[in-house]
Amino acid sequence: MKVLLFTGLGALFFSYYWDDNFDPGGLDYLVLNHLGATPAGSRSRSVQATRWLMQVNFLSYVQLTSLALPSLTDSKGSLVVVSSLLGQVPTSFSRPYSAAKFALDGFFGSLRRELDVQDVNVAITMCVLGLRDRASPAEGVRGVTRAKAAPGPKAALAVIRGGATRAPGVFYPWRFHLLCLLRGWLPHPRAWFVRQELNVTAAAAA
Repeated sequence: MKVLLFTGLGALFFSYYWDDNFDPGGLDYLVLNHLGATPAGSRSRSVQATRWLMQVNFLSYVQLTSLALPSLTDSKGSLVVVSSLLGQVPTSFSRPYSAAKFALDGFFGSLRRELDVQDVNVAITMCVLGLRDRASPAEGVRGVTRAKAAPGPKAALAVIRGGATRAPGVFYPWRFHLLCLLRGWLPHPRAWFVRQELNVTAAAAA
């Protein structure tokens, strides 16, 4: 079994050199879990911040997927995409990051439909995760969100389990599945839940 896991900004540089320096033959799993982050608040609203986050959090995912898809098709493998709750439910002061994560949902949702109609047996698992207790993301929203960071190892286990079972979606913590369902059914209660976990004063001042 051959598994390729991308984490950190190294994946961004790897995507540009894959064609010449790496043979993905025999690949069974591709796990895309790299991200670029900016602090929540007004500093994250510039065009430059949006361009950077789209490059790291969306376009590199697209490029790596395009390069790996032939090998995954041959092996009937799995593509595991680690995304965020902000790619399903937008919140305040996160526009560039949320835009990139929504783009992931649209791209891989469309790709899943294309593979299905072509009878290509490649599973796509979209993982919707909340804030984890890793240093860089937690620091970026410190004081802005009241949400409690989930244990990183438990989130990783949920991702591994979802990829191994070829599940179409993973939500961790599980309550995020309910919040995503509320997006279309009950938009006003959803907005109330979002506000409960946001320190508006701190975010506006950032």
